[in-house]
Amino acid sequence: MSPNTVKAYHRDLRAFTAFLGGYYGIDAWSWEGVDRLAMRGFLAHLARGGVGKRTMARTLSGVRSFYRWMHRNEMVENNPARAVGAPKLEKYLPGYLDRAQIDLLFQMAEMRAMEGAFTDVRNLAILELFYSTGMRLSELQGLSRGDLDLVSQQVKVRGKGRKERIIPVGDHAVTALRNYESRRDDLAARVVGGRVERSAYFLARTGRRMGVRMVQKVVSGFLEQIDEDAGLSVHSLRHTFATHLLDAGADLRAVQELLGHASISTTQIYTHTSVERLKQVYQKAHPRA
Repeated sequence: MSPNTVKAYHRDLRAFTAFLGGYYGIDAWSWEGVDRLAMRGFLAHLARGGVGKRTMARTLSGVRSFYRWMHRNEMVENNPARAVGAPKLEKYLPGYLDRAQIDLLFQMAEMRAMEGAFTDVRNLAILELFYSTGMRLSELQGLSRGDLDLVSQQVKVRGKGRKERIIPVGDHAVTALRNYESRRDDLAARVVGGRVERSAYFLARTGRRMGVRMVQKVVSGFLEQIDEDAGLSVHSLRHTFATHLLDAGADLRAVQELLGHASISTTQIYTHTSVERLKQVYQKAHPRA
């Protein structure tokens, strides 16, 4: 599992342990003694605290896994978490940008990059790479110089669970990345003391690898100018990548591979997005809709 997943499960299990201390009394409970009512009480406790259903489902999954581990190691006889159903998750359509919004996004970024400032050229390269590959925020932030091959136009990405995949990189992104690389070399020559993180691909002006929050801030700043009230995020570019590919007739399995989804069911949400848009077009265009 990815480090973020491990941290989340650890945090969830600590919350579960803290709840059980109050539910049973600090010294009066054991893992074997936890029952279905306690599990339901824990989920109710999370709901009262404003925890979303998706987080509750993940927390329950972590507790189930923990009990399976204890059962394999003969520490408990039963798994009380199995008797409790996960909350039903709301279905939602991911936010994405339409073609006109994407054109506007890159027009803004290109106009800034034409001035030649390091950060503007870098930011255009970041946007182009996100839209060209559909990679996750953590994947882009963790890129190293050896991961990108602009001659063969492909990038090696380390996804969830440290699984690697190869994604093609489009012509527009390659051009933006080449321009950025020349500015990055200029920056490395100017940084005082040569303190440049040379293995990192995307650098801050200090010469160090950009952090996740910095990448988020860069992309969010552009997206807010596109539509401040749409709630668009960095992940919206990943949704946009998948939606536009499927709209153009791309194979669902191929999109699954490009996104690095373990299950085809995760990728299928984007087919719903396409169908919803078709419905909107139909309602507007058909005389008797």
